[in-house]
Amino acid sequence: MSEIDAIKQALEPVRRLAGSNNQHAPIKNAATPGLEQKPDSEKSDNGPPRSDPPPADPPTDDVRPEATADASSSKNVAPQATEIELKLLVPSDRLASFNDAPIIATNARNKGTRKHLTAVYYDTPKRALRRSGLSFRVRQSGARFTQTVKAESANDPLRRGEWEASVPSMMPDVALALPFLPEKLRDDLARDPLEAVFTTDIRRHQRMVDLPSGTIEIAFDQGHLLSGDRSLPVSEIELELKSGSPSAIWELALRLAEHGPVKASIRTKSARGFDLAADTPPSAPKPPKLRLDPSISLDEAFSEILRSCLLHLLQSLPAAEDGRDPEGMHQLRVALRRLRSALDLMRSVVPLNKLDLMRAEAKWLAGSLSGARDWDVFRQETLRTVADGCPSVAGFDALGGLADERRASCYDKARLALADRRCSYFVIGLGAWIEARGWRSEVSPEGLAQLATPAINFARNILSAQHAKVLKRGRKFKSLPTEERHRVRLAAKKLRYVADFLLPLCGQRKSARRFSRKLADLQQELGIYNDMAVTTSLLADVGAGSIDSGMAAAAIAGWQAHAMVGVEARLLEAWSGFTGAKVPWAVDAPEQPTQLVQTNAGWLR
Repeated sequence: MSEIDAIKQALEPVRRLAGSNNQHAPIKNAATPGLEQKPDSEKSDNGPPRSDPPPADPPTDDVRPEATADASSSKNVAPQATEIELKLLVPSDRLASFNDAPIIATNARNKGTRKHLTAVYYDTPKRALRRSGLSFRVRQSGARFTQTVKAESANDPLRRGEWEASVPSMMPDVALALPFLPEKLRDDLARDPLEAVFTTDIRRHQRMVDLPSGTIEIAFDQGHLLSGDRSLPVSEIELELKSGSPSAIWELALRLAEHGPVKASIRTKSARGFDLAADTPPSAPKPPKLRLDPSISLDEAFSEILRSCLLHLLQSLPAAEDGRDPEGMHQLRVALRRLRSALDLMRSVVPLNKLDLMRAEAKWLAGSLSGARDWDVFRQETLRTVADGCPSVAGFDALGGLADERRASCYDKARLALADRRCSYFVIGLGAWIEARGWRSEVSPEGLAQLATPAINFARNILSAQHAKVLKRGRKFKSLPTEERHRVRLAAKKLRYVADFLLPLCGQRKSARRFSRKLADLQQELGIYNDMAVTTSLLADVGAGSIDSGMAAAAIAGWQAHAMVGVEARLLEAWSGFTGAKVPWAVDAPEQPTQLVQTNAGWLR
């Protein structure tokens, strides 16, 4: 059985769950208050609306809720809506074929509509809106002009806040947007008027697809983004939920992934257009900070943690594939490690084979990226630092050329893995599993009862156990050999991820912030120590390429041997600071058990 077939088989219970009356985060139908109504002419294009049960309120995002009331007095402005959307990037020569995919042919209402959409995206000269996570555009469709403000969600990969207003032309009406903006941004707009940054020219074929779990507007988009003399092709499928459960989006994406090559993406046309205008690579943000209410259940905590991991993974993919910014590959590897740590957290409660399958797929993908990251660090940090410090030594250019060849080869390997349908199916399958809370599908009654308990109790147990594991591996730290320090580094890295996930449950205590700083300091110093060991193996690969490169490699080896004295001192200091830090989860929890141990099967009491 292939890896893709294994993932399909493992996700079958999730499909059944998505097709049932899923209770997680239904949203309002586009025809209900909260979204701007489409004209009758547009409504009729996709046939009569389907009969849906009364929808629940839409999810809320970290955007200004008071703005809705401020703006509702204008007859041209729609109140705040929540857009739930996923993009699938498709090769341009294959886009049309997806219109005939079985899932579309069977469930689409009719042949749909075709539109020519042009839009202009605006911002201040200093890009104040974009820096605040907002986009501002005016779009023309036929004789209609619509101004839209969109806000990124802080913790969900698919949801965005959205406000629309009708305007008479492609010129923006800033007054209609002001009620939706924070006060500081209003000041920025008063001081710095908006300017056009880039345009889009898109041919769209739009259809409505009715699934048991929800109704989705599917749009096949082909065209270009344009900024000055630069352009970027667009070939993608947009899946936007109109009613029902967000699981419907992932269900449809899975079926389309079976039909042909697709890549899941949450990178908007706005983000791509601004990068095009500035001629910069995609950004690679660090993991979003979790904010968990200490009273939430373990099931809800698992959901929030996994959503955070998925968001970071989807945010990192474009920058890693692009390759111009080394931070992209770094953040993608971090995202995969965080995901594996999150899945490990669940194994004592959810002992399912699917956890191991998801973890194995994340490990496979991370392994395909490791060489690229190692050469990034060597080329951008190690080689540059030593070359600047040893200007009289020859051969750094030759060594750099050899390193560039190795780096390019490793990036080719990484891009092949990212383009593999196995990767696409893994990412989409992960999203489907998280949205449907697939871990509940085969949990025992005892497991379901534990999922309903307060997450704080679980957090204290896990944090205590992993902290004890780091201390045990680091016993007599000063005299530990390199390979044993590597084991300490791995345990500390896992504790760092576990702490990122679970410490928010302990509240905003000073002790939590101090502990996090001490742990981060230790991880950084252990990382530097490990990078030096990796450098040794890389030098063995390229150092003998020529006499010149051999001299430069010897200089690097000597530099690092001398630097090891300072590294050792800082490492011992970081270890001392970590072991002396007060654990925040023990505060107000004298009953916390510390007798947990980790095994290959998970966490055991």
